[in-house]
Amino acid sequence: MKSLSVSLPGRSYDILIGSGLLAQAGQHLRPVLPRARKLFVVTDSNVAPIYLSTLVPALEHCGFETACQELPAGESSKSAAMLSTLWENMMDFGLTRTDAVVALGGGVVGDLAGFAAATILRGVDFVQIPTTLLAQVDSSVGGKVAIDLQHGKNLAGAFWQPRLVLMDPDTLDTLDDRTFADGMAEVIKYGCILDRAFFDFLALRPSRGEIMEEIEHVLYTCCDLKRSVVEEDERDTGRRMLLNFGHTVGHAFEKMGHYQTWTHGQAVAAGMCVAARLGLSLGIGGSEEELLSLTKLLQAFDLPVHIPCSDTDWAVMVETIGLDKKGAGESIRMIFLEALGRAAAVKMKKADVLEQLAALYGRTFP
Repeated sequence: MKSLSVSLPGRSYDILIGSGLLAQAGQHLRPVLPRARKLFVVTDSNVAPIYLSTLVPALEHCGFETACQELPAGESSKSAAMLSTLWENMMDFGLTRTDAVVALGGGVVGDLAGFAAATILRGVDFVQIPTTLLAQVDSSVGGKVAIDLQHGKNLAGAFWQPRLVLMDPDTLDTLDDRTFADGMAEVIKYGCILDRAFFDFLALRPSRGEIMEEIEHVLYTCCDLKRSVVEEDERDTGRRMLLNFGHTVGHAFEKMGHYQTWTHGQAVAAGMCVAARLGLSLGIGGSEEELLSLTKLLQAFDLPVHIPCSDTDWAVMVETIGLDKKGAGESIRMIFLEALGRAAAVKMKKADVLEQLAALYGRTFP
């Protein structure tokens, strides 16, 4: 088992990584939740049939009383309506401020359950047990929890750090290739923005089988890189913005496809290529050779490096960038590569960003 500690003012938590940890969950949760009697487990319709039968006995064996909420799988569950349902069911269960919420699943489950935990009874403890690669390397670490609004993704949320992150890489065996590739987009992102040696490590292992042979190292490296950034900038006002490489345009791609055509990982993959291309055209850094290396690695995992943009899609792009959370007034922080392994946040006018995107897509703006 590998472990990391995220150290923040007044609160720290561990990230545990190891095969078989799901069946040992109770013995790892009990020390960090010594006063908890009840655990409200949130999962989804994909995960529940596979892993609840392992998790629940492991928790109950250590003296926890459990209730389980199964959500419909998919981004549509990250809604205000579902959040309200969780609140009411938590109260029906008799959850108190000394009890806790457990998120068992991917990023949708973690984001929604975490936001419910942050807001029910003005905040209760929660534990992340991510079961997808994307959630393990990204959304389960760092304390960002949220739901989607009609205007866009993750626009209502909070910073609410977990008490523990427990990840069992064995859960990745049940992912289909598309979902595994989703996570690889975020894995590759870390190499792009923070660690050229890690990017090169990945480039030498351009297949799921080769990555799984080194999966604990991959998970540890990604979580360690994110830990270092979160400890420096918990509230996403400085260096943590680098983690949004590919996400500004990526979120627009997701919305263009109504959160169904393009998965988060697919949208971020194409968004990273757009950001790298824009950085090149603006003279900020990077090279054609590095862009080629990035596209080649993404394509090895069947991730898109370009997403087309119709007239209707362009209107969505304009709206989404206007509402981006990294924006302040008429400006926005765009994340560009200075070189593979090093990124920078560059303050730009939103109109200038859209003008650059318009040139890339052969459109005019405004």
